[in-house]
Amino acid sequence: MIFKNNNKIKIFSLFGFLIFITFFLLAPRLEAQNNTSAGAKMQKAKVIEILAELEKTREDNSLFTQQNLKLEILKGENKGAQVYFYGISDLEVFSSSYYQEGDRVFIDSYLDENGEETYYVVDAVRTKALIILALIFVAILIFVGRFKGLRALISLILSFFVIVKFILPQILAGQDPFLVSLIGGLIIMTIIIYLTEGWHRKSHLAILSVFISLISILALSLIFVGLANLSGLAQEEAAFLVGVGDLQINFRGLLLAGFIIGAIGVLDDIIVGQIEATDSLREANHNLSKKNIFTLAYRVGNTHLGAIVNTLFLTYTGAALPLLLLFILNQSSGLSLERFLSTETVATEVVRTLVGSIGVMLSMPIATFFGAFYGKGKKS
Repeated sequence: MIFKNNNKIKIFSLFGFLIFITFFLLAPRLEAQNNTSAGAKMQKAKVIEILAELEKTREDNSLFTQQNLKLEILKGENKGAQVYFYGISDLEVFSSSYYQEGDRVFIDSYLDENGEETYYVVDAVRTKALIILALIFVAILIFVGRFKGLRALISLILSFFVIVKFILPQILAGQDPFLVSLIGGLIIMTIIIYLTEGWHRKSHLAILSVFISLISILALSLIFVGLANLSGLAQEEAAFLVGVGDLQINFRGLLLAGFIIGAIGVLDDIIVGQIEATDSLREANHNLSKKNIFTLAYRVGNTHLGAIVNTLFLTYTGAALPLLLLFILNQSSGLSLERFLSTETVATEVVRTLVGSIGVMLSMPIATFFGAFYGKGKKS
């Protein structure tokens, strides 16, 4: 069990209750902001008939298929109504999905100049596949991790609520994303560490290490986002938020918030691992000095650190593969490496990767120091 002391159970029950109530009180704020814009009406529908298909060729000789579809609306006031999507046109479609009878899709409806409703297929409904994958993830997590895996799952769910019910509503309400991300990041790490590791001295030390590491990441982010003159608008998703309703979003602050959220998971891994390593060394040999424990745990951390930094680099590189392909393709037209790196989209990913990696590297000696010199190997 995580807790043996009834007082600690009461404290954490109250802590969890307060978090739950706080986030759900904030929920209406998020919903209100989301409803500021009255755009197209989105509905869910099912493809009941393929009326026509036309195969076309793009300029790069790749093939795509356009379709006219008969659809049945599945939910809402128009449930059961049959509508039509005329997807065959003279336009070259950049991304065209191919649908079959029985497929479920999202559709948007607009009123044309004649006042008649026109329907467009927006995308496929992928909920079923995602739910199946999520259930497999949960089953394997609990099977492999047992009770600790269950605690990790609970902390994951609570972390999601912190983001959705606290961080995002506060940003949409006009609060500084920089400050909100720091507070939210600390809340997330507190939940994860105490729920998965229990009420131990090493958990307290981990929280302290996380706080110092997050401060270092925030400081580096502030400095280099400013030096690199990053606006936070390089991402296509951010551009869609411009002019939505009455929202006044600090996009540079939103970019900084993304840096923090992206680094949290890696910080948890290396910090908890290092403090656990110092505890294990102390328990294995009570005669080791604090300096020796630090030295030995530091060696373990070095090995772990190399893998973590490589993971960060490859993760961001994988997400930026389309950009890298564009660079290779445009080298023949005179695109230099300096020009490519100076593109805000690329520079943003470079700063994100390097700042996150530096923060993770600093967290290793910080956590090792606290674990070696202030850990006792026993519950506090």
